[in-house]
Amino acid sequence: MKQLICFIVYLFCVFGHGQECLLGIGGQNDENIMEIFQLDDTQKEKMMNWSAELKIRNGILKDQAKYLLKKHEQSPPEDLMVMSYKYRILLDSMRQNLKILDTKLLSIFNNRQYNLYMELCSGISMQPIHINRSFDEK
Repeated sequence: MKQLICFIVYLFCVFGHGQECLLGIGGQNDENIMEIFQLDDTQKEKMMNWSAELKIRNGILKDQAKYLLKKHEQSPPEDLMVMSYKYRILLDSMRQNLKILDTKLLSIFNNRQYNLYMELCSGISMQPIHINRSFDEK
C-alpha cells in the first residue's frame, strides 16, 4: 500500500494535474510499477526491455540537450530564444518516447491491471492513455 501511495504522489508531482497519465517506465519507479500492477514474469521481462530501450533513446536526446545548453552558455538573448525552441523539441521527444513505451506496457496489461491504472489516473485527475481492449486475452 505504501508503494501505491508513493507511486500516485510521484505521478501527480512529475506529470501534473490534468495531464496525460504516464506510468514512467524506464525511471526510478520500475519496481513499483511491477509490484503495484502485479506483473507476471513475461510482462516484467518486456517492461525491463522497454525500459532499457527508453534509456537508450532518451540518453541520446539528453546528450543533445546538454550539448545545446553548453553550446549556448554565452549566447545573446535572441540566440537563446532559438535554442529554447530546439531544447523544447528535445524534451517533447523524450516525453513522446515515454508515452510510446508506456502504451506498449499498457497494451499487455490484463483487464484487472488496466482497470487499476484507469482508477489511479482518475483518482489524481489525469487523462489515461486509452488502449484498445477489444482483443481476447490469452
